[in-house]
Formats: sequence, C-alpha cells, structure tokens
Amino acid sequence: MFAKAFRVKSNTAVKGSDRRKLRADVAAAFPAFGPEQLSELVPGKDELNIVKLYAHKGDAVTVYVSGGNPVLFELKGTLYPTVYTLWSYPDLLPAFTTWPPVLEKLVGGADLMLPGLTMPPGGLPQVQQGDLCAITLVGNRAPVAIGVATMSTAEMLASGLKGRGFTVLHTYLDHLWQFGDKSSPPSIALLDQDPPECRGNVKEEGPVQVDSVLQGDMECLTLQGDEESSMAHKTPSSEATEELTEAGMDQDPAGSKTFQEQMDELLLRCFFHALKCRVTKADLPLLTSTFLEWVGEQGRKVPTPSIVTPCSSLRHYCFPFLTCISAVSSPEGQQLDIKKSSYKKLSKFLHHMMKEQIVQVKELSKGVESIVAVDWKHPRKGSTLSCSEVRAIIIDYAKKNNLVDADNKNLVKMDPILCDCILEKAEQHTILRLPWDKLIERCLQRLKPAYQVTFYGQEPIVKKGKICPIDITLAQRACNKKVTLIRNLEVFGLDPYSVAAILQQRGQASATVTPVPGTKDAIQVQIQGNQITHLSQLLLEEYNIPRKYIQGLEKAPKTGKKK
Repeated sequence: MFAKAFRVKSNTAVKGSDRRKLRADVAAAFPAFGPEQLSELVPGKDELNIVKLYAHKGDAVTVYVSGGNPVLFELKGTLYPTVYTLWSYPDLLPAFTTWPPVLEKLVGGADLMLPGLTMPPGGLPQVQQGDLCAITLVGNRAPVAIGVATMSTAEMLASGLKGRGFTVLHTYLDHLWQFGDKSSPPSIALLDQDPPECRGNVKEEGPVQVDSVLQGDMECLTLQGDEESSMAHKTPSSEATEELTEAGMDQDPAGSKTFQEQMDELLLRCFFHALKCRVTKADLPLLTSTFLEWVGEQGRKVPTPSIVTPCSSLRHYCFPFLTCISAVSSPEGQQLDIKKSSYKKLSKFLHHMMKEQIVQVKELSKGVESIVAVDWKHPRKGSTLSCSEVRAIIIDYAKKNNLVDADNKNLVKMDPILCDCILEKAEQHTILRLPWDKLIERCLQRLKPAYQVTFYGQEPIVKKGKICPIDITLAQRACNKKVTLIRNLEVFGLDPYSVAAILQQRGQASATVTPVPGTKDAIQVQIQGNQITHLSQLLLEEYNIPRKYIQGLEKAPKTGKKK
C-alpha cells in the first residue's frame, strides 16, 4: 500500500477527547494491550498528530504520529499498527517468518507467498482468514511487515504451503516507514521454545540443527524428500575436499580486516547494488543526496543478491551473484556508515568512482552535485572466471561463513544467499544441505558461458556465449550440382578469403565468399563440389584446429575401391 509515495492532505494535533476515543478504539482492536501500554502508545499530553493522506492507488488513510514516528494507521475503519509500534510490542500479532531476500520483494509492493515461509519448530501460528499478522525475518523477532492472512493456518498446510499467503499492507523501508525517523529494526532475540529432544546431531530423517549462518537459532527443521536424505551418502569431489583441507577451515580471513576496510567493502557493495537496482537512465541527472539515501537503503538490508537472474562467466556480468558471495559480509547489526569508511564523505567516494570511470558527477547548481552519467558497461572486475576460479570462490565463501557441516564434511549448509542463488522455490524448504559436487555444479549452471581464443603473439579474445564450431555442410544447386559451405571460420581467426583461395587452388573449383543469409556480419565460403577432404587436411593438419570444434567432416566423399 505504501510502496509508492503518498499525498498528504492534512496534518493536525489530536485533541484530548479524540485521544480518549482513540485509546478506546485501540483497546478494542488489540485486547492484548494493557492500560500502561495504551498510555504509551496514545499519550495523554505528549505530541500526537493525525495525518490524513491518499495512497498512490487513491485509498484514504489516516495515520497517527507520536514522537515523530507513525504508530497507527486506519484504513476503511480498521486500525493497524506500524512497524515502529511492533518493534516495541513484537508479540502483539501472530508472526510468520521469511527469508531476508524476500523483504526486498515485499518493499516493492509484492504480497507474501507461502513458499517463502519458514517452518518453526512448534509449527505455524494458528490464524484465520482475514487475521492481521506480523512478518519477521529469520533470526530476529522484530517485525518487518504487516499483512492480512488470505487463508487459515489449516488451509495453508493443506495447500502444501503454495499460493498467496498474506496481503501485505505496510513494510519496513516503505514510504510510511520513511515518514518517521527511518530507524532500523532492533535485534530481538528468538524465544527459546525448542524441546530438548530436538537438539543434537544431524540424522537422515528427523530434527536438523542449523547454526547461526542462517541468522538465527533455527533448530529442529525437518528434512523432506528423498533427495536430501540420500545426500548424506554421497561423496564430493576429492579436489574440493583437498582444497578445503589446504585452506585451513579453522582460520577466519575476515577477522584480519580492520573495521574501516570492512566498511569500505560494504560501501562499494551498496554503491553497485544501488546503481543496479535503483538507478535508471530516466533518473539522470540524479542528486547525490538522493543517491545517498538509496545507497543507505542497501546498507540497511541484509546483503543478498537483489535479483536471482543467470549471470555471465564474465565477472562484470556476474556481479549480482559472485560479488555478493566473494565480498565479506558485514558483522551482525552493522550498518553502512560512510563516516567510518576511509572516504569519510560521499563526495570523496563519488570522485573516486569518477576516476574509475564508472560515474560522472557535475555541479549543476551552486553547491549541489548530481550524477549525470553512468557507464553501465564498465568492466567492474575485468577478467574472466574459469570453472576452477568459481569453485575457489564457492569454497572460500563456505569457509568464511562456517557452512561446512560439522558432522559430515562432504555437505554444505544452505544459507539464505545460497538458497536464493541456486535453489528453485520449491526446493528452498526441502534442501538444507548439498554435497560439494552438486553445489558447484549448480553454481556453474547459473552462469552464462564465455570462451577465450588465443592466437600466437596476440592478446586473448574473450567473448560471451558458447563457441560456435566451424560448420561444414553440403548443398544442392542448379543441375543437381553439389557445393560445400563453410561457416564460422572467423571465430577461430581464419580469413575466409584466404581459405577460399587455398581451396580453389587445391580443388580446382570456383570459390566465392558471401554473407550468411539471415545474419548481419557473418560470412561463408562456398566452393563447387564436395571439397571436405581438402578442407579437413587444411583445418586439422595445417591450422591445427581441434576436431571437436569442427562439425561436418564425416560428409567427406568415400574413396572407391581399387580394381
């Protein structure tokens, strides 16, 4: 409801008689509130304002503001608490828990789907259709969203946790939250409700203990499906295991970095994330003060890839995934603070980004700087990533975040970032661990291919996509004459005109070079007759092109038997 900016109609102080009526309405809507809590929420003498506004869809909303923060809002005669209120009273509403990456979707205006829920040890809270509920993130009881249940708990379970579960009305980071002091959710410890028998070692079926990597004391999650239970008997590649052993699992490289270095990394990470997710060409020129707010929003979020899309094996196309994995996660509770970085000021940081030719900043008016251009194709990392480098990044990430299963070194625990990157939605509740070989295989499948061609005495040429082999085909022309067509020679640095001249001389046949139909720049060599025998000798023996990169050599004419 508040995903987009709203229009304020009026803002007035609440009178004494109206305060008493409001206090009675709150008591009726939320019986759990006691007299002291009601007095705190609706004070008798302190400043309390009533703000009437229109949401972006035209809904008339009444908001009550106390102490500079919106504490309640009323829609169609129904009172709802804001996240500011729920941070003071986290147990006011039944709470359902989701993963941190889901929050970004909710802030954008999406409703909460049931596959995004996590199953607590004691089961889901019991609610009925239409009940008001709070939404929290894994590891913290502080609500980050408020929604209305679209079905009862029994119906949720009967559906197999599929479909839309909650209509979200208000979230942390939305425009109603921005109407207050823009503070972040407090860290509220989880209630210790787990039964003693749920604590212990991992078993094939039954309770599973998940450590703090999942950002909370989530214990006793149950493995579901045959795939997960069978994984305990699989053995990962020996190469990955050896690399882990050599790397030293007990070391903590992140701990060697100073707080300022960690803040620099977090700033750079939030900067690129804001550029990717918030800034468009239509936003330019963009005030640096506005951009600072967007960067700050990323600094208040749990580090995650904003969007789960396939990445290229070129590093600058891999930013949403590999940069997120390879970067050092910020310490728990730490938020972006530019003053604590080595840059101290945003202007100094942006001027550094100008030297890197990523953005252009100009002073369009006196004393006010704006970002006027962004180099969207800037190679932020530069070189390519081989399969072995991707494997090293994954292993390093698992090591830094203690994701290797303590009882079975062959398994890696799935944290929210890995879940979001490599698991399908239906798998995020059933697969809690993966063997090393399956994890790396899935990561490689998420990357877009690229290839590198190296010519003697020249710099390697890197291109996106899969390498196209030299394609040799036979075609019929007028009078049932055959011609040989050769395509993709230029991919391997061969000059089609030179190849045509050589084949023309050896085959004693006419040869031409023509554009490939239906393409812009591709060209092909056409030579009369079946010249594959001469072509095979030229490509394999003289140019040393590997046979696996040539298709069609089997169409060479068969030699007849000598009489």
